Amino acid sequence: MVLPGHLKRLAHVEHEVEVKVEAATLASVLDAIEAAYPVLRGTIRDQQTGKRRNFIRFFACNEDLSHEPVDAALPERVQTGDEPLLVVGAMAGG
Repeated sequence: MVLPGHLKRLAHVEHEVEVKVEAATLASVLDAIEAAYPVLRGTIRDQQTGKRRNFIRFFACNEDLSHEPVDAALPERVQTGDEPLLVVGAMAGG
């Protein structure tokens, strides 16, 4: 998983983050990331509702996964580790 710069700094990581999960879904990956890096709880998704935070997007294999169900399987290339899951801080403004 590739985190945006501000979340890397918060979690004190410099590169991609790897986690092992039983089911390769967005929810399981986020659960594993939050377990490994508790400081990230509430930064990617709301702690109460589990919904993606505004201005956070998920991409993999040139696809926007931000609006996919969190229990849907991630793309095969992400599951095999050939492609990263990207967490992107979206930009807003005018």
